Amino acid sequence: MRVVLKVGSHVLSENGAIAKERMLALVELIAQLQKSGYEVILVSSGAVAAGYTQLQLDRSSVANKQALAAIGQPLLLKMYQEKFARFGVICSQVLLSADVFDSRKATKHAKVAVDTLLANKVVPIINENDTVSIEELVFGDNDRLSAHVTHYFDAEMLVILSDIDALYDKDPNRYKDAKPRAVVTHISQEELEAEHTPNNEFATGGIVTKLQSAHFLMTHHRKMFLTSGFDLSDVKSFLIDGEHKGGTLFLN
Repeated sequence: MRVVLKVGSHVLSENGAIAKERMLALVELIAQLQKSGYEVILVSSGAVAAGYTQLQLDRSSVANKQALAAIGQPLLLKMYQEKFARFGVICSQVLLSADVFDSRKATKHAKVAVDTLLANKVVPIINENDTVSIEELVFGDNDRLSAHVTHYFDAEMLVILSDIDALYDKDPNRYKDAKPRAVVTHISQEELEAEHTPNNEFATGGIVTKLQSAHFLMTHHRKMFLTSGFDLSDVKSFLIDGEHKGGTLFLN
């Protein structure tokens, strides 16, 4: 079974630097998934945070973010390489821009490369090429990219490891009786078009790009699982033990 794991910058970074312990836990999870028979594609944010450890530019400027991504991308890969090596796993870097999926020919070439890596038990680490493609820097934190990777590279499921541990029936920061939704089979137009507020991931708009990704996959008869990237016990239970303890499963 082929799955895409997407990890966002909120999970991978802490106090302006890469959260190395969380990165190691993620790498260990991927090694465990490989042993369980999964083919794993990783879509990873974190290039800007890695770049910021070397050069403290003002991150409110998109141009500065592009420069930080250019500095940080090789650093991020080096960190992954060192951690994967502990488990005897080879990883690779695949930089894509969103328009790859606008061309059937370009998509096919990218898929052949990813298929070959997976056939040789190499983990492809995909990121949007932020130096030339700014959409991820402004909007989606790789949510949209990971949904397209899941569909076009023929994975059965996208797993988003986030600072949100599930989709709730209302904002859990404001309502103590908010309850997580275990399974979602329909997303309303109102939810899909809510205002995007990336500074508060739990606010209605903060989860919009994740809901849009889920909707895209559901319309293509693929699944998405939203769960915590800070505590990996729910994703391990779901993928390795086949038990749905926490997190939200989106399916058609």
